[in-house]
Amino acid sequence: MPLATLSTVPVIGGKALAESDRETGAAVRFPPPLVPLIALALGALLQWGGGPLFTPVTGTARWVVAGVLLAIGVTLLLSANGHFRRTGQDPKPWKVSPALIEDGIYTRTRNPMYLGMGIMQAGLGILFANLWIVLLVPATGWVIYRIAICHEEVYLESRFGESYVAYQRRVRRWF
Repeated sequence: MPLATLSTVPVIGGKALAESDRETGAAVRFPPPLVPLIALALGALLQWGGGPLFTPVTGTARWVVAGVLLAIGVTLLLSANGHFRRTGQDPKPWKVSPALIEDGIYTRTRNPMYLGMGIMQAGLGILFANLWIVLLVPATGWVIYRIAICHEEVYLESRFGESYVAYQRRVRRWF
């Protein structure tokens, strides 16, 4: 093949990628939603084999507290996901972010999906009367910070510059 016909444009399925399709998002290599799922499984294993720890919330209060936490967690997830969809973005952190989302729930927390996952994990721990699951919530948050949030913050600052830095100053990471 003559050198003049070689292309440096990436091709997938015989189709050249647009410039924007060649960009990548944050350097997140592990899907963050799997972290609370792993914590739920670990909490169940610890409850079964490591010595049961029961939540101090019992009876009707257990159901109410669990229901409230689950509702808050789901609301955070759905609200954040709705903002991504309305702006035509993909919530997967390894995908390109064409715009910075700063409205709605994003005026209160920079990470409503991760916060929602943690609140849901706590709610499920209470629902299942498994204190291990609740106690693993901070560890879940730390792991998500290490595998996702710190990479996302570097990516967003490099992509949006001072706009993102100003947003970081206005809005807390979690609460």
